[in-house]
Amino acid sequence: MFASIPSPSSGDFNLFGLSIHAYGLMIALGVVAGIWLGGRRLEASGAGTRDDFSSIGMWGVGAGILGARLYYIVTDKSQPWKEPGKWLKIWEGGLGIPGGLLAGVLVAAWVARRKGVAVPALLTAAAPAIPLAQAIGRWGNWWNQELYGRATDLPWALEIADSKLPGGAPSAEFPSGTTFHPTFLYESLWNLALCVGLILLERRVRLRPGRLLAVYVAGYAVGRFWVEGLRIDPANAGGGWRLNQWTAVIAFVLAVGFLVWDRRRAEPVTEASTPDEGEAVDSGGDGDGEYVADDD
Repeated sequence: MFASIPSPSSGDFNLFGLSIHAYGLMIALGVVAGIWLGGRRLEASGAGTRDDFSSIGMWGVGAGILGARLYYIVTDKSQPWKEPGKWLKIWEGGLGIPGGLLAGVLVAAWVARRKGVAVPALLTAAAPAIPLAQAIGRWGNWWNQELYGRATDLPWALEIADSKLPGGAPSAEFPSGTTFHPTFLYESLWNLALCVGLILLERRVRLRPGRLLAVYVAGYAVGRFWVEGLRIDPANAGGGWRLNQWTAVIAFVLAVGFLVWDRRRAEPVTEASTPDEGEAVDSGGDGDGEYVADDD
């Protein structure tokens, strides 16, 4: 179906005389889509309004961008922390999603508590909205011709300009015209599928409030581990894996471990012995889906 996927000739374009950085535009469009979906879901749950989600979401997005940039500055192999003049130039690329997720979720939860919005309900509403935003935002890497994968001649291989080849110019290993795995597209499609999958899972499986976000973390970690293994941009690594692969493994283990622990904690408590005749065993919910036995 395809000979190859072309890359844009520039990461900028003019709109009514204004120069627009496409990378930033993709991030912004992703944020708009994520807040739209999350707001609809929060309002449908009855735990808040779309305006609540928008105001909380903007705080989370702001914190997420700062966290993502800080993660990149601290962990990237190019050591960007040595160039303070470039710390704020996010339109040139350089956002570490792990740092963004952590900072964004923590700040959003804090703001939600201050506004009186139930944090578990907020996290459930946000779970599929986050990968939707990521699916759109990843196209910023296409505009910047960055973070592509290993060389390949697959029909959907990505064309890269000579100036964007590894090392900044054609070489014996990567001559002019070399095409690469479009890892931006792989991750975008994975995130889009994850968004849809989380919504369908919520309709079919009864999860306690907030737990859908843990499912998202586990699902995203799986896809990110695979995509990260295809990339060839310089990265800190150890034990045969890139740093972000180790981060994905840790996130997956923590998310799945939490879900297993939470499931066991929520299981009904059963008495080891049969109560005497005439005694009543009173049990009830604790309001969060757990069941406890009341012992006299």
